[in-house]
Amino acid sequence: MNEVLTTIQNRFSCRGYDGRPVEQEKIQALAKAGLQAPSAMNLQPWEIICITKKPLIDELDAAAMAALAASPDKSHFNRMTERGGKIFYNAPCLFLVLKDSTAKWADLDCGIVTQNIALAASSMGLDNVIVAMAGIPFGSPDGAEFKHRLGWPDGYEFGMGVCVGYGNTAKEPHEINPDKMRYI
Repeated sequence: MNEVLTTIQNRFSCRGYDGRPVEQEKIQALAKAGLQAPSAMNLQPWEIICITKKPLIDELDAAAMAALAASPDKSHFNRMTERGGKIFYNAPCLFLVLKDSTAKWADLDCGIVTQNIALAASSMGLDNVIVAMAGIPFGSPDGAEFKHRLGWPDGYEFGMGVCVGYGNTAKEPHEINPDKMRYI
């Protein structure tokens, strides 16, 4: 099997990191992999913000958990509490993929960016997890301040997040369901 297929087959969603920083050359390679994603009409309706300042990631984590705790539906809060009370799982690196709110295919295009980053990370021996809840802090009471600190561009919304680092947990990749595929 070739390297790409092996990477896809072995990738898992890591939900526990040892906190070791990711090497700068690896971060730059991941950023480039994200930027190399194809997009509809090559519009590239994204901005990517890479956060490696662990105290800032921890602040975002705390704001997200506070927002989940304040929500009337406690299901997400309870689930995250059972997983250690951190939506970023102690990851030392967080990629935020922002989308141009006016671009028709931005959701799909940002998904491709996210997948490129996740697969590239796995191919380099880095663990990762795609995190939709990474957007929660930006809707919290401190959201405007976080956006300001990150230089969040006007006209952009949260698309998706990817936590990257060295895992202190491992698991088997999810089982595939062959019934979800049809050949005609």
